[in-house]
Amino acid sequence: MKKSISIMLTALLFVSVLPGCQSSGTNPDVIKIGVFEPLTGDNAGGGELEVEGVKLANELFPEVLGKKVELVIVDNKSDKAEAATAAARLVEQDKVNAIIGSWGSSLSMAAGNIVKDAKVPAVGASCTNPQVTLNNDYYFRVCFIDPFQGTVMANYAISKLGAKTAAIIQEVSNDYSVGLASFFKDSFILNTGAEDSIVDTENYQTGDKDFSAILTNIKAKNPDVIFAPGNFTESALIIKQARQLGIETPFLGGDTWETPDFLSVGGADVNGAAFSTFFDKSMTTTDAAKTFLSEYEKKNPGKEPAAVTALGYDAYILILDAITRANSAEGPAIRDALAQTLNFQGVTGSTTLDANGDAVKDAVIKTVEDGVFTYLDYVAAQ
Repeated sequence: MKKSISIMLTALLFVSVLPGCQSSGTNPDVIKIGVFEPLTGDNAGGGELEVEGVKLANELFPEVLGKKVELVIVDNKSDKAEAATAAARLVEQDKVNAIIGSWGSSLSMAAGNIVKDAKVPAVGASCTNPQVTLNNDYYFRVCFIDPFQGTVMANYAISKLGAKTAAIIQEVSNDYSVGLASFFKDSFILNTGAEDSIVDTENYQTGDKDFSAILTNIKAKNPDVIFAPGNFTESALIIKQARQLGIETPFLGGDTWETPDFLSVGGADVNGAAFSTFFDKSMTTTDAAKTFLSEYEKKNPGKEPAAVTALGYDAYILILDAITRANSAEGPAIRDALAQTLNFQGVTGSTTLDANGDAVKDAVIKTVEDGVFTYLDYVAAQ
């Protein structure tokens, strides 16, 4: 049963620590929450959106158990090795009580053993690959996972678009992309009843710029839909180059597309692209969502909050809720409280964590319409 967070709404008071700025020592009157996100590199656009949500939550809820909550923010530089280093720094040097992060499942997975061995609980905001929490009692998340997301998009392709065939373009250096593509494939084949319904699977590497060869191969197969989950920049370039080659096939993707970079890189060519994500303001069903949207609008008049910003906010307030329920800021106590989370009312709806630490959450499908992310559909969790 969720208990309310007993904290006062006061002025913003936090410390953001980036590379080169050290936070050392411990203060018994301060509870530290580490945030490791990609703030530079290929995934920076996503990491910045999550940090935006965490900072807003910290501004509104800067205390728990009568103690100040200090954010310690480090840049994992969109790199697996750097992600492990950033997580190690947070637990060994900064002595954080809990951790939020990271955008990018591969980056979260790189920190898995570090938080587990140190007994410092971590809550992922949007890392959807099942491997993030598998066999790790200290990793949790507030988002749905890819088996559900892949099924959502396969069902959308079949039931809404009438697709009988699909091609897949996957970013093979990205665990998120490969995993989500696999779940989409399995669900698409199952629901079409045809083993040959996936007519082509093409691979590329993170950072690639020229996709003409793989798109030419796909054009020859003439699929009904193209599923291309991957980083926002490469995905937008793929769609842009596909349109230049005369490919008008609908493109489908995953949650990583919901960034301003996807729109700016893709331009008018990404209009009509559809993807699964976590939240839309039309789903404002909780008091937390109303508060979040009101406060976000004050800071960003006329700007639509990204779903991962809402998830960053949720990850922070869930950790504070767990600390309150545990009446302790010790890692194992926070972990135990997180594991017992039931019907937590966050911005993105009700969150219950299962035995793996995964959230059972609904999904939203959005499209790009006239350069704006637009709500299309809602899919309830099974």
